[in-house]
Amino acid sequence: MKNFLSTNNQFNQRKGLKIVVSLIVVVLLVTAGLAYMGRRYYEQNLKPVSNSQTATIITVEEGSTVHDIAVNLKENGLIRNNRVFEQYVRNKNLQDKLQAGTYSLRPSQSVGEIVDILTKGHILKNLFTILPAQRLDQIKSAMINAGFDAKEVEKAFDPAQYVGHPALVDKPEGASLEGYLYPESFQKTAETTPQTIIRQSLDEMQKHLTPELRAAFVSQGLTVHQGVTLASIVEQEVSNNSDRAQAAQVFLKRLSQNMPLGSDVTAFYGSFVAGKAPSLTYDSSYNTHLYAGLPPGPISNVSESSLQAVAHPAATDWLYFVSGDDGKTYFSHTIEEHEALTKQYCKKLCNQ
Repeated sequence: MKNFLSTNNQFNQRKGLKIVVSLIVVVLLVTAGLAYMGRRYYEQNLKPVSNSQTATIITVEEGSTVHDIAVNLKENGLIRNNRVFEQYVRNKNLQDKLQAGTYSLRPSQSVGEIVDILTKGHILKNLFTILPAQRLDQIKSAMINAGFDAKEVEKAFDPAQYVGHPALVDKPEGASLEGYLYPESFQKTAETTPQTIIRQSLDEMQKHLTPELRAAFVSQGLTVHQGVTLASIVEQEVSNNSDRAQAAQVFLKRLSQNMPLGSDVTAFYGSFVAGKAPSLTYDSSYNTHLYAGLPPGPISNVSESSLQAVAHPAATDWLYFVSGDDGKTYFSHTIEEHEALTKQYCKKLCNQ
C-alpha cells in the first residue's frame, strides 16, 4: 500500500512538474510572440508611407517638441505612426538634435531618412520664411536680406495694400500689420514680389482665424484684435508650446482682476518702437508693468499654439509665472512663490 501511494505521489509530482513546465513554455512562447509582433509593428511603421515622390513642405517651429514634430509629420501624411516616430527618436537619443526650419519631405522616405534630414538641418533654400515671434521690422530686414528691393518691401507693408482682406477685418483703422503676418514658408522665385509674400501670409492667418477661434476669443471677453494681441504676448513670453495655455490663463486672470499683466516683453517692445534701449521702466502704452489692461496691439506675429492658448486657456488658477534658464515655465499662486522660483530658476534670463 505504501509503495502504491509513493508511486502515485511521484506520478502526481511529475505530472505537476510537467504542467508547470508547459505553462512556462507557453508563457515564454506568448512573450516571444508578442515581442516579435511588437518588433514587426515597430519596423513596419518605420517604413515609407508610400512610393509617392510628391514633396510636402513642412515647417518645424522653434521650440517644437518631438511630439509636436511627429504629429505634424503624421498630419501631412509623411509617416505611418507618430508614436513610433517618437520612439525611434528616443531610441536613437536624438531628441535634442532635431532642428527648426522648413523642409521638403516625401512619403517615399522612411522614418530614418526623415529623421536624418531633420537632425542635419537640410532646410530648403528657395523659400522665404517668416519665423514665429517676429516683429514687422525683423520680417522687413529678412526680406531685404533675401534679395527683395528695400523700397518695394516698405511699400508692401502698407496696410492700405490689403484693405478688405478677411484676416484684417478686426484690425483697428490706422494700425499696422503687426501680429497679422502668419509665420510660414513661401516659395520664392525671381518673379515673386514682397506684396505676394505678405498677401500669402495674411491668407495663412485667415485660415487660423476660424469662426470657432473668433468665437472662443469673444467667450474670453476679448475682441479678435485683443485675442491676437494677447497671443503675441504669450508667443514672446513662453517658448514651450505645452506651457502656453497656462500662461494665457495667468494673463486672462490678471485682466479679470484689473491687475497689470506685468509682461517684460511688452515693455521692451514699447521702448523699441520709441527708438530706446530695451527697458522695463520706459513709459509707453505698451508697458504692462505700468498700466493695467492689454497694450494697444500685438508685439509680434503669432503661431497656432499661442492663438489656441488664448482661445482655450488651461483650467488652472495661477497668478504668476517665470520662464527659467532651462526653457521650462514655472507657475505660482503668490508673489512669494514667484520670487522664490525666479531666484532659483531664472538667473541668466532675468538679469539680462
